[in-house]
Amino acid sequence: MKTLYDKATLHRGVATMAAKIEKVYEGRQLTIVGVLTGSVVLLADLIRAIEQPMRVGVIQASSYRGATTERGDLVINSELMLDISGRDVLLVDDIFDTGHTLKNVVEKLHEFHPKSVKSAVLLRKQGRQEADYEPDFTAFNIPDEFVVGYGLDYEDMYRNLPYLAALEDEDIKRHEQLTRETHVL
Repeated sequence: MKTLYDKATLHRGVATMAAKIEKVYEGRQLTIVGVLTGSVVLLADLIRAIEQPMRVGVIQASSYRGATTERGDLVINSELMLDISGRDVLLVDDIFDTGHTLKNVVEKLHEFHPKSVKSAVLLRKQGRQEADYEPDFTAFNIPDEFVVGYGLDYEDMYRNLPYLAALEDEDIKRHEQLTRETHVL
Protein backbone atom coordinates (compact mmCIF):
# COMPACT_ATOMS: atom_id res chain seq x y z
CA MET A 1 0.00 0.00 0.00
CA LYS A 2 1.12 3.52 -0.72
CA THR A 3 1.39 5.55 2.50
CA LEU A 4 -0.26 8.97 2.23
CA TYR A 5 0.18 10.14 5.83
CA ASP A 6 2.24 8.55 8.58
CA LYS A 7 1.13 8.37 12.22
CA ALA A 8 2.93 11.57 13.26
CA THR A 9 1.46 13.57 10.37
CA LEU A 10 -2.05 12.34 11.21
CA HIS A 11 -1.66 13.34 14.84
CA ARG A 12 -0.39 16.82 13.88
CA GLY A 13 -3.36 17.28 11.54
CA VAL A 14 -5.84 16.21 14.22
CA ALA A 15 -4.17 18.49 16.79
CA THR A 16 -4.41 21.45 14.40
CA MET A 17 -8.08 20.72 13.73
CA ALA A 18 -8.71 20.35 17.49
CA ALA A 19 -7.21 23.79 18.13
CA LYS A 20 -9.55 25.34 15.54
CA ILE A 21 -12.52 23.56 17.12
CA GLU A 22 -11.53 24.77 20.60
CA LYS A 23 -11.37 28.34 19.34
CA VAL A 24 -14.89 28.16 17.84
CA TYR A 25 -16.41 26.54 20.94
CA GLU A 26 -14.42 28.45 23.56
CA GLY A 27 -16.42 28.86 26.76
CA ARG A 28 -19.20 26.55 25.57
CA GLN A 29 -19.91 22.94 26.43
CA LEU A 30 -19.61 20.76 23.36
CA THR A 31 -21.39 17.54 22.44
CA ILE A 32 -19.32 15.48 20.02
CA VAL A 33 -21.11 12.78 18.01
CA GLY A 34 -18.93 10.33 16.07
CA VAL A 35 -20.24 8.47 13.03
CA LEU A 36 -19.62 4.75 13.48
CA THR A 37 -17.45 2.92 12.57
CA GLY A 38 -14.99 4.90 10.50
CA SER A 39 -14.63 7.82 12.88
CA VAL A 40 -13.69 5.77 15.97
CA VAL A 41 -9.93 6.33 15.75
CA LEU A 42 -10.31 10.02 14.85
CA LEU A 43 -12.93 10.46 17.57
CA ALA A 44 -10.62 9.01 20.23
CA ASP A 45 -7.68 11.20 19.22
CA LEU A 46 -9.80 14.32 18.73
CA ILE A 47 -11.53 14.21 22.13
CA ARG A 48 -8.15 13.79 23.84
CA ALA A 49 -6.81 16.82 21.95
CA ILE A 50 -9.72 19.14 22.83
CA GLU A 51 -9.21 20.48 26.32
CA GLN A 52 -12.65 21.72 27.29
CA PRO A 53 -15.83 20.26 28.76
CA MET A 54 -17.60 17.89 26.39
CA ARG A 55 -20.04 15.05 26.09
CA VAL A 56 -19.28 12.25 23.62
CA GLY A 57 -21.63 9.90 21.81
CA VAL A 58 -22.03 8.03 18.54
CA ILE A 59 -24.47 7.58 15.70
CA GLN A 60 -24.46 4.81 13.14
CA ALA A 61 -24.76 5.86 9.51
CA SER A 62 -23.68 4.16 6.33
CA SER A 63 -24.28 4.44 2.63
CA TYR A 64 -21.55 2.01 1.49
CA ARG A 65 -21.52 -1.75 1.84
CA GLY A 66 -18.53 -4.10 1.58
CA ALA A 67 -16.00 -3.38 -1.14
CA THR A 68 -18.16 -0.96 -3.10
CA THR A 69 -17.20 2.61 -3.80
CA GLU A 70 -20.70 3.38 -5.10
CA ARG A 71 -23.16 5.14 -2.84
CA GLY A 72 -26.24 3.20 -1.77
CA ASP A 73 -29.22 4.08 0.41
CA LEU A 74 -28.25 5.91 3.58
CA VAL A 75 -29.08 4.00 6.74
CA ILE A 76 -29.02 5.98 10.01
CA ASN A 77 -29.38 4.44 13.45
CA SER A 78 -29.59 7.18 16.06
CA GLU A 79 -30.60 4.89 18.95
CA LEU A 80 -27.05 5.03 20.34
CA MET A 81 -26.92 8.83 20.29
CA LEU A 82 -26.93 11.14 23.31
CA ASP A 83 -29.70 13.65 23.91
CA ILE A 84 -28.55 16.65 21.85
CA SER A 85 -31.56 18.91 22.32
CA GLY A 86 -30.44 22.50 22.95
CA ARG A 87 -26.74 21.61 22.69
CA ASP A 88 -23.85 22.64 20.47
CA VAL A 89 -23.07 19.50 18.45
CA LEU A 90 -19.96 18.62 16.50
CA LEU A 91 -20.50 15.68 14.15
CA VAL A 92 -17.24 13.80 13.52
CA ASP A 93 -16.76 11.55 10.49
CA ASP A 94 -13.78 9.91 8.83
CA ILE A 95 -14.07 11.06 5.22
CA PHE A 96 -15.96 13.58 3.13
CA ASP A 97 -16.30 11.92 -0.25
CA THR A 98 -19.43 12.80 -2.26
CA GLY A 99 -20.83 14.64 0.76
CA HIS A 100 -24.21 12.91 0.71
CA THR A 101 -23.71 10.96 3.95
CA LEU A 102 -22.47 13.91 5.99
CA LYS A 103 -25.14 16.26 4.64
CA ASN A 104 -27.91 13.77 5.40
CA VAL A 105 -26.64 12.97 8.90
CA VAL A 106 -26.42 16.69 9.71
CA GLU A 107 -30.01 17.09 8.49
CA LYS A 108 -31.06 14.12 10.65
CA LEU A 109 -29.38 15.64 13.71
CA HIS A 110 -31.43 18.82 13.28
CA GLU A 111 -34.55 16.70 13.92
CA PHE A 112 -33.34 16.37 17.53
CA HIS A 113 -33.37 20.19 18.03
CA PRO A 114 -29.74 20.95 18.84
CA LYS A 115 -28.65 24.53 19.45
CA SER A 116 -26.13 24.18 16.59
CA VAL A 117 -24.53 21.50 14.42
CA LYS A 118 -21.10 21.69 12.82
CA SER A 119 -19.08 18.91 11.24
CA ALA A 120 -15.45 17.78 11.33
CA VAL A 121 -13.80 15.24 9.07
CA LEU A 122 -10.35 13.73 8.94
CA LEU A 123 -10.27 13.70 5.14
CA ARG A 124 -11.87 15.61 2.30
CA LYS A 125 -11.47 13.72 -0.96
CA GLN A 126 -10.85 16.13 -3.83
CA GLY A 127 -12.91 15.92 -6.98
CA ARG A 128 -15.73 13.73 -5.60
CA GLN A 129 -18.15 16.21 -4.04
CA GLU A 130 -21.74 15.98 -5.26
CA ALA A 131 -23.75 17.33 -2.32
CA ASP A 132 -24.24 21.02 -1.63
CA TYR A 133 -22.46 20.86 1.72
CA GLU A 134 -18.99 21.50 3.14
CA PRO A 135 -17.58 20.23 6.45
CA ASP A 136 -16.78 22.99 8.94
CA PHE A 137 -13.44 21.47 9.94
CA THR A 138 -11.11 19.30 7.82
CA ALA A 139 -7.74 17.89 8.82
CA PHE A 140 -6.52 16.87 5.33
CA ASN A 141 -7.45 17.16 1.67
CA ILE A 142 -6.56 14.02 -0.27
CA PRO A 143 -6.58 12.95 -3.92
CA ASP A 144 -9.35 10.74 -5.27
CA GLU A 145 -7.92 7.43 -4.10
CA PHE A 146 -9.38 4.57 -2.06
CA VAL A 147 -7.82 5.00 1.37
CA VAL A 148 -7.57 2.77 4.43
CA GLY A 149 -6.14 3.00 7.91
CA TYR A 150 -6.75 5.27 10.88
CA GLY A 151 -10.34 4.00 11.03
CA LEU A 152 -11.06 3.75 7.31
CA ASP A 153 -11.61 0.29 5.87
CA TYR A 154 -11.83 -1.94 2.85
CA GLU A 155 -14.36 -4.73 3.47
CA ASP A 156 -14.07 -4.03 7.22
CA MET A 157 -10.29 -4.56 7.21
CA TYR A 158 -7.30 -2.22 7.73
CA ARG A 159 -9.05 0.16 10.20
CA ASN A 160 -6.31 -0.59 12.72
CA LEU A 161 -3.43 0.74 10.60
CA PRO A 162 -1.83 3.70 12.44
CA TYR A 163 -1.19 5.47 9.11
CA LEU A 164 -3.31 6.36 6.08
CA ALA A 165 -2.65 4.40 2.91
CA ALA A 166 -4.05 4.26 -0.61
CA LEU A 167 -5.07 0.82 -1.80
CA GLU A 168 -3.60 0.02 -5.18
CA ASP A 169 -4.92 -2.66 -7.57
CA GLU A 170 -2.38 -5.25 -6.40
CA ASP A 171 -3.41 -4.63 -2.76
CA ILE A 172 -7.05 -5.29 -3.62
CA LYS A 173 -6.14 -8.48 -5.50
CA ARG A 174 -4.04 -9.67 -2.55
CA HIS A 175 -6.91 -8.92 -0.16
CA GLU A 176 -9.40 -10.81 -2.33
CA GLN A 177 -7.04 -13.82 -2.49
CA LEU A 178 -6.65 -13.86 1.30
CA THR A 179 -10.41 -13.55 1.72
CA ARG A 180 -11.01 -16.52 -0.61
CA GLU A 181 -8.40 -18.60 1.25
CA THR A 182 -9.99 -17.73 4.60
CA HIS A 183 -13.45 -18.77 3.39
CA VAL A 184 -12.10 -22.09 2.10
CA LEU A 185 -10.74 -22.98 5.55
